[in-house]
Amino acid sequence: MTRERAPSTPANRALRAAGVAFSEHFYAYVEHGGTEVAARALGVEERRVLKTLVFEGDGRGLVVLMRGDREVSRRQLGRVLGLKRVELCAPQRAEKLSGYRVGGTSPFGLRTPMPVYVERSAIEDVGGPLFVNGGSRGYLVGLALADLVRVLDPTPVDVAEPPAA
Repeated sequence: MTRERAPSTPANRALRAAGVAFSEHFYAYVEHGGTEVAARALGVEERRVLKTLVFEGDGRGLVVLMRGDREVSRRQLGRVLGLKRVELCAPQRAEKLSGYRVGGTSPFGLRTPMPVYVERSAIEDVGGPLFVNGGSRGYLVGLALADLVRVLDPTPVDVAEPPAA
């Protein structure tokens, strides 16, 4: 079942405060369904739905925005950032850092300020709005690439790899 009314989340409050025009999209959340389920529900290419992933490197949190049809190479991320060890945060740690439940993590309105990195191929030749989590499971916001870059000021990185089979 999808919602009729948008939740008030730190993410959509941060977007409104920044003057960002965004669309709101609801879909039936499926545990471990990921961006494939969301993209299908919205009728868009999976590459335009960005995952918000919370990692930890050298004891500090960081966020990586990855296109939906790819995975993050932790090894490459560590190389790019000059870190010896980079791990995806355990769910409880990710929730503590971000302020969002896993499956509903948004890069906007984070509880703990963290550096944000974006996969370079996710922001090249987009051809329309990008979709990111709006801060609640089953709730995405669509926005222009320029607004995403203006508000988050993410650092582009080349850390994508095909999903594991």
